[in-house]
Amino acid sequence: MSVKGKTIGFVGSGAMGEALIKGIVEASLVAPDSVLAFDVRAERLAELSQRYGIRPVKSNAEVVRSADVVILAVKPQIMVSVLNDVRAALGRRNLIISIAAGVSTAKLRETLGAPARLIRVMPNTPALVLEGVTAIAKGQGLEAGDLETAEELFRAVGKVVVLDEELLDAVTGLSGSGPAYVAIVIEALADGGVKMGLDRATAMTLATQTVLGAARLLTQTGLHPGALKDMVSSPGGTTIAGIAALEEGGIRTTLIKAVERATLRSRELGRGTE
Repeated sequence: MSVKGKTIGFVGSGAMGEALIKGIVEASLVAPDSVLAFDVRAERLAELSQRYGIRPVKSNAEVVRSADVVILAVKPQIMVSVLNDVRAALGRRNLIISIAAGVSTAKLRETLGAPARLIRVMPNTPALVLEGVTAIAKGQGLEAGDLETAEELFRAVGKVVVLDEELLDAVTGLSGSGPAYVAIVIEALADGGVKMGLDRATAMTLATQTVLGAARLLTQTGLHPGALKDMVSSPGGTTIAGIAALEEGGIRTTLIKAVERATLRSRELGRGTE
């Protein structure tokens, strides 16, 4: 089932909501005036309406009453209160897609208090430049074509994988939080360049393009990361000397622990732990 011809509503219009709006509009999945949004910040809604031609509405309940597909794009800490506000307006005609980290479909169903066509997804911030990756959880109670509709929407902002819901916390720890880890790596590489005499702007250009190029090379060639490492590492050369320094600093263990701790925190959020 295609999303074309449907009305898409956004409950919450922050950075991720805007990324999805941008992707939907630029991919011409639906007409801009078939995209509805509400945000508590009136100036934010006006900005999005002017930028993308979408239709601002006056409340979250109005989004739900007017939209075929409802995207819940609010922070996990306020999800329950938002659902309580819109529960009366929701019905089986709505396909509900939640992008809130750590909030399980069981918790969403409990709060709604009624059967719902519900899909939980985990996108990431590179969706802002249409280079995101989104994990979609297979759910119960869906109608034919619902999963395909969600896949079509999120392919507008990058790649899509379909997983069992119990793996979404790990997705949050890896790709959801991962852009921040990569940003730190880029900043550190640039700092190294500055330490060795490069000006800051040049160092940042070299660092960001190196990370982008390496990622694209792996994606397009299908090379294992270890194979790319070996391609660049000459015997007794500069690269292997740098890799030795990374290993001395425990970069692999540190990144693995980062994914692990972020995953555990996602589980805590799902249990309502502050």
